Amino acid sequence: MNNSLLNEKDLEIREQVMRSTSITDFQRRVYLELLNVPAGTTISYGELARRIGCRSAQAVGQALKRNPFAPDVPCHRVIASDGSIGGYSGQRDGKLIERKKALLEQEQ
Repeated sequence: MNNSLLNEKDLEIREQVMRSTSITDFQRRVYLELLNVPAGTTISYGELARRIGCRSAQAVGQALKRNPFAPDVPCHRVIASDGSIGGYSGQRDGKLIERKKALLEQEQ
């Protein structure tokens, strides 16, 4: 996919997030900041929280749990503070974690 198509898709999803009436303002902040994390990279729940001025990694995890835009808003790029791939509710294995790992591998 060329860069202009990527930019168009990014703009489209940002617009969807901005206009959505089914998410809270907090969720909107989380999702928009997450769109700044480049493909092939990861960020911790805590760092994402810090970037939006929130002191709760758990609150960010709960917002991601409700992400209606996945995988376009790439919650698979958010990992635990110890660098492990975990889920928003503390899972360390299972189908959701395997999907997260596969999405991250595709971006490499």
